[in-house]
Amino acid sequence: MKPLQTPRGIDAVAIAVAVNAAAVAAAICLIAASPARAAPVGITLPPETAKLRPSPLPGHALAAQKCAICHSADYISYQPPGLNQTQWTAEVAKMQHAYGAPLDDAEVRQIGAYLAVVYGSAKATDAAVVAAGKPMNATAAPPEAAAPSAAGAIDVQALLNGNACLGCHAVDKKIVGPAFRDVAAKYKGDAQALGKVETSIRQGGVGKWGQVPMPPIGALSKAQLHALAEYVLKQ
Repeated sequence: MKPLQTPRGIDAVAIAVAVNAAAVAAAICLIAASPARAAPVGITLPPETAKLRPSPLPGHALAAQKCAICHSADYISYQPPGLNQTQWTAEVAKMQHAYGAPLDDAEVRQIGAYLAVVYGSAKATDAAVVAAGKPMNATAAPPEAAAPSAAGAIDVQALLNGNACLGCHAVDKKIVGPAFRDVAAKYKGDAQALGKVETSIRQGGVGKWGQVPMPPIGALSKAQLHALAEYVLKQ
């Protein structure tokens, strides 16, 4: 009895089915052997250890408050040595105009003078450095006198924008620092909450919400500091 013979086309179909089945089986094995979903990659930044060189010039406090939001103090050492006051001021102005740093023109001049004296070729007694430390409008009232005495009359949104608070915080989500609502939740029911938040704003710190440091905001009046702390705790 002769063996049953199949048409040539049927043989081709059978081979194709077998190959496809083998491919599917191999894919299933790979899927089974691999994790269902790759674990998210966590990035932990090292703690900030570099500090700005101290100086009595007003630009030092401004740099610690506003420049430290985006830069490590090490960033300064990457700049060419011996920059003069004009060059350092131009670098700070670039941050203001090109990158939206929350600085006004007087603050740009003060930070530029500080950097030029401490890291560059200028001297604290230079006429241009001394001039940079003075208000651009000599008749302007000092911040403490100009600030309204009632916290409710203070423009909190202007304070948030002017001190770059919203670059690191939002009301309802974490950015670099915690959401304001998370801060309010942490201190809910704490009788000392207002004082603690005021201290955190004024002095800055690190460790409460991770290892990214919060720069101090020391130039606020008592009324402004109180208004900011109240705003955070009401979220």
